[in-house]
Amino acid sequence: MDVNGTREFLEISKSLEKYYISTMYAFEFIFGIIGNSIVVFGYIFCLKTWRSSNIYLFNLTLSDFAFLCTLPLLVSSYSEGTWSYEITWCQTNRFLLHANLYTSILFLTLISMDRYLLMKYPFRNHFLQKKSVATVFSIAVWVWVILELSPMFIFIAVQNDTNYKQCMDYASSGNAVNSLIYSMSLTVTGFIIPLCAMCFFYMKMHAFLKSRSLELTAAQTLEKPLTLVIMALGIFSLLFTPYHIMRNIRIASRIEFWELPPCTKDLINVIYITTRPIAFLNSVINPIFYFLMGDHFREMLMNKARHLFKMFSPCCK
Repeated sequence: MDVNGTREFLEISKSLEKYYISTMYAFEFIFGIIGNSIVVFGYIFCLKTWRSSNIYLFNLTLSDFAFLCTLPLLVSSYSEGTWSYEITWCQTNRFLLHANLYTSILFLTLISMDRYLLMKYPFRNHFLQKKSVATVFSIAVWVWVILELSPMFIFIAVQNDTNYKQCMDYASSGNAVNSLIYSMSLTVTGFIIPLCAMCFFYMKMHAFLKSRSLELTAAQTLEKPLTLVIMALGIFSLLFTPYHIMRNIRIASRIEFWELPPCTKDLINVIYITTRPIAFLNSVINPIFYFLMGDHFREMLMNKARHLFKMFSPCCK
C-alpha cells in the first residue's frame, strides 16, 4: 500500500510541476510583465517629482522584473520535464526567485512605514521621508538580501537521472539539517521580523486614526494609507505564510531522524509544490500599489495615455 501510495503521490507531484507550476508561472510572467511595464512607463515618462514612496515602489518593480526574467526558463523546464541548462543558471534562477520574495517583503514594509509617516507628517517634514534617506534604505535592502541569500548557492543542485535533469528547488536539495537551520533563520529575519514591523505600523496608524475620529474630514482623508497597509498585510498573510510554513516542513521531512512514512513525505511535498507559485503572485499584485498610492501617479499616467491616443489615432471629423 505504501508503495502504491508513494507511486501515486510521485505522479501527482510530477503532474503539478508539469501543468500547475508551468501554467501559474506563465500566467505570472504575462500579467506581471504587462503590469510592471505600465508602471515603469509611468515612472519614466509621467512622474516628474519623485518622493520616498516612489523610490520604494520603483525598487519593488525592479525586483519584480528580475524575478519575471527567470520564469521563461522555469516554464520551459517544468513543461518539458527536464532541465536543459547549466547548473549556474539553475542556481542563479533560484537565487533571483528568492531575492524577489524577500526584497518585496522589505520594500512593502518600508512602504508601510512611509504611509504611517505620511499620515502623521502630511507635509513630509520628517527626515525619513526624504528622497536621500529612501535611496539609502533601498540600497541597504538590496545589499542585505544579497548577503542573506548568498548561502543558498551551497544548497541548490541539479539532479541527474537516467532520462532527464532537474533543477531542484531549495527545499528539496542540499543537506537537510543545514538547510533547515538556514531556512528557519531566513524565515525569521526575512519574513517574521518584517511582518511584525508591518503589524506595528498598522497598529500605530489605527491608533492615530482613532485619536482623530472626531475630525470626520481628516479621518476620511487618512483612511487611504491605512487601506494600503492592510493590503500589504493581506499579501503577507495569504501569499507568503503558507510557503514559509510548508518550506520548513518539507525540509524537515527530509531529515533522517524524523521517521515519516513515505506517503506522508510525498504528501508534504505535494502541498509544498502548491504553495510555491502562490507565494510569487506578488509580482502580479504589486503594480496595484502604484495605482493606489496617490501622489497623482494614476492621474498622470491616464493623462499621458490619452495624449498618446490622440497623437496616434486618426483625427475625427
